[in-house]
Amino acid sequence: MAKIIIDSSRVIGKIKPMHAVGQPPIGGLGKSYFQHFHYLTEIGTPYSRLHDVGGAYGKCQFVDIPNIFRDFDADENDPASYDFTFTDALITALVNAGIEPYYRLGVTIENQAEIKSYHIDPPKDYDKWARICEHIVAHYIDGWADGFHYNLRYWEIWNEPDDGLRVSQMWNGTKEDYYRLYETAAKHLKSVFGDRIQVGGYASISLQAAVFPEKHKDDVRMQYFAEFFRGFLAHVNKTGAPLDFYSWHSYNPTKATVAEAKWIRQQLDEHGFTAAESHLNEWNPFADQRGTAHHSAEVAAMMLAMQDAPLDVLMIYDARLCGSVYAALFDPYTCKPFHAYYALAAFNRLYRLGNQIACTSEREGVYAAAASDGKHGALMISNLSGASVPLEIGGADLTDARWYVLDQPRLLSWSAPVHTLENNQVVLVEW
Repeated sequence: MAKIIIDSSRVIGKIKPMHAVGQPPIGGLGKSYFQHFHYLTEIGTPYSRLHDVGGAYGKCQFVDIPNIFRDFDADENDPASYDFTFTDALITALVNAGIEPYYRLGVTIENQAEIKSYHIDPPKDYDKWARICEHIVAHYIDGWADGFHYNLRYWEIWNEPDDGLRVSQMWNGTKEDYYRLYETAAKHLKSVFGDRIQVGGYASISLQAAVFPEKHKDDVRMQYFAEFFRGFLAHVNKTGAPLDFYSWHSYNPTKATVAEAKWIRQQLDEHGFTAAESHLNEWNPFADQRGTAHHSAEVAAMMLAMQDAPLDVLMIYDARLCGSVYAALFDPYTCKPFHAYYALAAFNRLYRLGNQIACTSEREGVYAAAASDGKHGALMISNLSGASVPLEIGGADLTDARWYVLDQPRLLSWSAPVHTLENNQVVLVEW
């Protein structure tokens, strides 16, 4: 039995932006380059993180510091030193689609770095790099260099600099090199823009070794990730560098990732960063199963579980149109949504209602969350229990409720009331 109990009289808090995405579905020719962004508008996507944008090396066009400021020896105060063309088009398209860009200041991953790397060395002048970042921020929020006055709150300094024990694909420097880069850039950006922007990092690759030390005790690389994290917090504490949010990645199933979220929140609080948000801005469990009911149920379960976990933002990796297994939402050949897209669409029904109301699931592996705006309510359920189970819902009048099912043949389709919850099935109920 999967027994779900709802208490509409007890408001827990706000439904959080758990259905944000990584890079958006860029694809097409000319003015149709951003034609698929409407899919994200239709599911209320709150944020799109701009990392690894537009293909390998961003096609040397988008977002990355070397794509915008192409000659590091140029004058960083001269607008002519910057090429904002494609990034302007991208960010404007996102804003017009109702999606807030979440800007990663740094570079795209270089997957073939063992052959040769191009842009993942530490900057040769950290102060200048920080000033370049300042001008990029100013271009998008203050109109500098014929720019814009957009609402871009989140500015992330680099991505996965902790991946440094092998031939790195993201950072050729040491831990200390990154700590100094973060300190320099974060202090400078906050001194210029203050609380108008949120600055953070560093998009950790994994902290599972810290959460489950026995499981990873012999994995030197995983242990290094934990060492990097502790060193980062110590450095930020020692130097007084601002940390408005801490970003991290996990590609593990829901239960392990929730444990990681709890551990990270505890560490941030113990180190005095109680106001810092926690952002899981790359995740995608069982990515190689995209387009299946199991994958969409895992995606749904993660969002529902993280709604109750100490996490502020969740961004699936990712919404690209490409052949990578990590491109979770769209078929690269048809450009039509995969199953996981509809899991995000279902969560958006909760998000639009605003308030989370009390909801308990009494069966292990059955995840649920409920929302209300005071007049209408919605319940979302994902079954990862491994079995088909009878479903009983209490605490809400579902006489005239609308039921929707997401499973292998149905893509959030209208349904008769569900009495048996199938394994790997997602159910949405609105009343």
